[in-house]
Amino acid sequence: MNGFGGFLIRRTIGTLATLLAISVIVYVVFYVTPGNVAQITCGPRCSPEQVHQVAQQLHLDDPLYVRYWHFLQGLVAGQDYSTGTSVEHCSAPCLGLSYQTDQQVLSIILTRLPVSLSLVFGAMVLWLVLGVGTGVLSVWRRGRLTERVLTGLTLAGWATPVFVIGLVLMIVVCGELQLLPFPQYVKFTDDPEQWAWNLLLPWFSLALIESAAFARMTRASMLETLAEDHIRTFRAYGVSERSIVGRHALRGALAPVIALNANNFGSAVGGAVLTETLFGLPGLGQELVHAVSVVDLPVVVGMVLVIGFFVVLANAVADVLYAVADRRVVLT
Repeated sequence: MNGFGGFLIRRTIGTLATLLAISVIVYVVFYVTPGNVAQITCGPRCSPEQVHQVAQQLHLDDPLYVRYWHFLQGLVAGQDYSTGTSVEHCSAPCLGLSYQTDQQVLSIILTRLPVSLSLVFGAMVLWLVLGVGTGVLSVWRRGRLTERVLTGLTLAGWATPVFVIGLVLMIVVCGELQLLPFPQYVKFTDDPEQWAWNLLLPWFSLALIESAAFARMTRASMLETLAEDHIRTFRAYGVSERSIVGRHALRGALAPVIALNANNFGSAVGGAVLTETLFGLPGLGQELVHAVSVVDLPVVVGMVLVIGFFVVLANAVADVLYAVADRRVVLT
């Protein structure tokens, strides 16, 4: 259990334990609530017979731990659902059936997930390039006009809502200049070029906001690293300032940047609601808002679990990248 292999095993076990804890919290929050859980789950338009059927599917007459066990069993091994005249098998990981459309929640999520991942992955590349690049440049030009201008732009980007940037970009780029078409999601498998072309504005809209945080984090971390003893030693040995800033200081500042990127990526998968709504992208954010508005509880629970999974996974990957990027990290 020593070394990097043991570290990976411990992180994997910790990740699985965290996901189990999230499933417990989600179940308690959504299914152990005051009032008629079956009525809430089924929706306001359900007949008494449908409400009774939902109550049987949720095992509401069983003790709490038995009900959670059935919920967990569905995630791990799948379960059967009665649809009135027939029985439908929901394969693992089973997140239940939508009481609005009778579709499996997992199929709804898998239909929307590529849209959200396309948005977040593209924006992530841009916010890392723009944010880290701006942070490094402001440190390299510290004390000069360039640093003050970049700091002002970073603060402006941090304070501007994403829908404002998105609207301005659409008006200027799509309307006035007509450089790009108004975004319309195209599947990557259908046309990779049109997929990227139609996502450029959503990518930049989301990335410009997030890159401000990365620029500030990179700048602060690099300035802290530049004040350490080993940097003074490099200067004493005549190492060029460009090499110190671009290589040694940047590497020492990567750990907090990796942590911030993990948090941003995980939350952006389900949290880019404004961006998806503004550009008409049918992603997880839009579906989650719709499910909440129609009280489709199984879809809401499934979305929350999937978003939680991406948050935990992103942070687990970040823990591994710590050890690669910064040798000072102790593998525990």
